[in-house]
Amino acid sequence: MAFDRIDRQILRLLQEDGRMTNVDLAERVGLTAPPCLRRVRALEEEGAIRGYHAALDPVTLGYSITVFAMVSLRSQAESDLAAFEEHVRAIPEVRECHMLNGEIDFILKIVATDLRAFQELLTSRLTAAPNVASVKTSLTIRTAKNDPGIPVAG
Repeated sequence: MAFDRIDRQILRLLQEDGRMTNVDLAERVGLTAPPCLRRVRALEEEGAIRGYHAALDPVTLGYSITVFAMVSLRSQAESDLAAFEEHVRAIPEVRECHMLNGEIDFILKIVATDLRAFQELLTSRLTAAPNVASVKTSLTIRTAKNDPGIPVAG
């Protein structure tokens, strides 16, 4: 789909504030409310906008630990890759799972309430998973940047 300047503005503004009213959005992009709403609906229907969510603070909600885990599998057969992906989808603390090209097969972003909870998840649910050859983990010390979404040119 080709996006014009107004579409890109709508996407950028909604990515920054998904709770913005249609009236405010329309005013910011220079449209009246009805055509603005039609554009938003079209962007949703075409899949450019996949959904809306609240950005939650993990520490406030008791998740003080964030870990990145690099997982290598014994087999990279498609059925084994799919089985691992399905396994991690069932672990709520695994917030992201990306398959990589290179020595490491997957990188996971994991949140935990504390080190003990992370250790339990690591030993009972991750390293014990079928086909897992190794797991290397790195505990985050601080986050300097965490911009959700993608850059959208105005």
